[in-house]
Amino acid sequence: MSQINKIGVIGAGNMGSGIAQKIAQEGIPVVMIDTQEAFVQRGLGIITGILKEGIERKIFTQAKVDEILSRITATTDMNQIVDADLVIEAVFEDKGVKIDLFKKLDAICSPKTILATNTSSFYVREFANQISRPDRFIGMHYFYHPAKNRLLEVIPHAGTSPETIGKSVLAAKLHGKTAIVVKDAPGFAVNRFFVPFLNEAVRLLEENVADIPTIEEASKRAFKIGMGPFQLMNVTGIPIAVHAATTLGNEIGPFYAPCNTLKDQMAKKENWPLDGTVDETRVQAVIDRMLGVCLGVSAALVDEGVASIEDTDRGAKIGLRWLMGPFEIMNRIGIDKTYDVVKSITKKYADFNMPALLEKQKKLGKPFEFNFVDLDVKDGVATITLNRPEAMNALNETLVAQLDQRFTEAEKHADVKAIVFQGAGKAFVAGADIRYFVNNIKANRIPDIVSFTRKGHELFLRIENSSKLTIALLDGLSLGGGSELALSCQAIIATPAGSMAFPETGIGIYPGLGGMLRMTRHVGPELAKYYVFTGFGINMADARALGIVAAVVDPAGVNQAIQDLISAGQPDKYRSRTLPDKFLPMASMFSSENVTRLLSGKQPENAPPDLAAKVVKTLGFKAPIALRISNEIIDMQIGKSMPEAVEIELGRLAEIFSTADALEGLSTAGRKRPEFKGA
Repeated sequence: MSQINKIGVIGAGNMGSGIAQKIAQEGIPVVMIDTQEAFVQRGLGIITGILKEGIERKIFTQAKVDEILSRITATTDMNQIVDADLVIEAVFEDKGVKIDLFKKLDAICSPKTILATNTSSFYVREFANQISRPDRFIGMHYFYHPAKNRLLEVIPHAGTSPETIGKSVLAAKLHGKTAIVVKDAPGFAVNRFFVPFLNEAVRLLEENVADIPTIEEASKRAFKIGMGPFQLMNVTGIPIAVHAATTLGNEIGPFYAPCNTLKDQMAKKENWPLDGTVDETRVQAVIDRMLGVCLGVSAALVDEGVASIEDTDRGAKIGLRWLMGPFEIMNRIGIDKTYDVVKSITKKYADFNMPALLEKQKKLGKPFEFNFVDLDVKDGVATITLNRPEAMNALNETLVAQLDQRFTEAEKHADVKAIVFQGAGKAFVAGADIRYFVNNIKANRIPDIVSFTRKGHELFLRIENSSKLTIALLDGLSLGGGSELALSCQAIIATPAGSMAFPETGIGIYPGLGGMLRMTRHVGPELAKYYVFTGFGINMADARALGIVAAVVDPAGVNQAIQDLISAGQPDKYRSRTLPDKFLPMASMFSSENVTRLLSGKQPENAPPDLAAKVVKTLGFKAPIALRISNEIIDMQIGKSMPEAVEIELGRLAEIFSTADALEGLSTAGRKRPEFKGA
C-alpha cells in the first residue's frame, strides 16, 4: 500500500467541491483549483454551507468543521499541486477543455502524480493518449453528491499500470469510497443500465403504454426504490439524462439513444408533472418492460466484461441506493421470468440481442451465485478480502462458507507464509447479518442459528491454530462478529482507522463467536466484561497498549508490518501481560462484587464517579438477560480449554435467541432504541 499525502481537485463546481470536501473530511490534505478566484470562493462557499448543515444536524461539531476546512487549500494557482500524489479533474464535459488541462498537468506535475478524470461521457483512453504518462492515468467516476455518495467507479484504460490501479483504489478507500473497478466502456457500469432505465420510462409514456404516475409506481414496485424515474430526473436534471443517453446512443446504438419525448421535455426546461392516479391495469406491463430493459442491459455489460455481477449490483445498491441490485432482482423473480422479459425487449428493439449470460443461466435453470470473498496470493502472502461492502461485510451463511473455502485454498498454497484477512470498503466486518437472525427467530429456526454459529467457531479455531501465520488487517469499522474474527487470528495489524467493539448486549444477545473468551485471555475477565457489557469501542492505540494488536501503522506501512510479523514467527498470542494503569479503574469496576451491584442497577464501589455514572447509564439501555448470561459465560469459561470454552458459549445460544428481548433488540437495530423487558 502506498501513501496518499496530498490530492488535487481541478474544478470547484458542485462536483469538484464535493470531491474536495469528502477528501478533507477523511483527513487528507486537498488543493481545490479553479480558473477564477470567484469560482474558487463559490466552491468554498458550497463546502462551508454543507458543513454548516452538518453542524445543525449534529453530524459535525464546529471544531470538526474547522479541522476539515483547514485541510482545504482553495486557489487558482496550479503550482500548488505539482507534488500531489493524485490530481482529479472535475471540470465540465468538454473534451477539448479536458485535453488541454491534462496536457498542462502532465507538464507541471511530479512524475509520481497520478492524473484522473471524473468524466461520465468520454473514454478514459481518449485523454490518456494525449499525455506522456498514460500508465499513470485513470478514470475516477464519482456519483452525486460526492461528499455523501459512497460509490466510486475506478476505470483503468488498457495502458494503466497495476500500480496506478492499486493506488487509485487505495485513494478511494482512504477518503471513504467503495470502489468498483470497471472497464473503459460507454456509461462504464452504473450509467450503462441506469440511463436506459430512465429513457425507457419516457418511451413508455411516449407510446401511451401508461401515464407518469403509473410508470412511477410500477418502477418503485419492480425495483423496490423510493423515487421513480421521472422524479429522479426532476431531482438530478433532465438535461443530464438526455446528454448521457445521447452519448450511449452514439457509441452503442439506437436502443440507447434518447427518445423524442425526453429531448422535448429538456427543450421545455420544465420538470415532469408527477401528479395523478395510478392505473393498476397497466402496472404489470410497465413492470415487465422496465425489468426487461434494466436486467437485459445489466447482463449485457457483464457479458462484455465491463463489470462483474457483484460489482454491477454494488453499483446499484451503493451508487443508486437501490435495495437490490439487478442480479439480485433476477434471482428474486427467477431466471425464467428474467429471460422472458428480456426476450420481449430483444423482439422490440432490433439492435438489442439476448445476452449470452442469460442464455447460459436459462439452460442452468438456477439462480446466479455471488462471490463475496476474494483470494489473492502474491510473494508468499495470501490476502483474503471480505468483499461485501454494500452490507459492510456483515457475516451471513454465504459469506462464512466462502470465507471457509478461501481459507482452505490459502492453506494449501505451499509457498504461503501468511494469510491476511481484510474487509472491502469502510468496514472490516460490521458484525453478523442481523436480518439472518431475525428471519430465523420469526420462522422458529433457532437451531439453524446455533448450527451457523458452530460452523463459525470451527472456522475461527482453524484460523487461530493454522500452521500459516494468520493476520487480521483492521483498517476500518469492526463490530461484533468482525471483532471476533479479528481476535481469532494469530496477530492483528491495524491502521488508525481501525476499531473494535462488542455491541451485542445492546441488541438483546451476547458475543457468540468467541469474543468473550478471547478478550478474557488477552486482558482478563474484568476488563473483558467492561467492554462486553458496555459495548464501548476500543481504539487501536488502546488495543496496542493492551497487547491485542501487534502494530498500528499508516496504510503505507501495512506491507512492511506484515513482513515483520512473518520474520518474527508465530507470536505468543495469549502471553502473560500487565494491564497499563489507564485500564485499571475499568477493570476494578467489573470485579465480581461490582458486577453484582451493576446488574442490580447500583453504583460500583471504589470507581471514578464520572466513569461509574457513565457505565451505569449505559448498562441501563442494555438487555438485562444478555448482561446476566454474558457474565455467567465469562465466569464459566475461566480455566477451560478453548474447545470447552466454545461449547459453553454455544450452549446458551438457544436460550438467548428465544427471548423476547433478542427479537426486540435485533428487530429495532439501527432504527430506534429497543425497549427491553427482561424476558
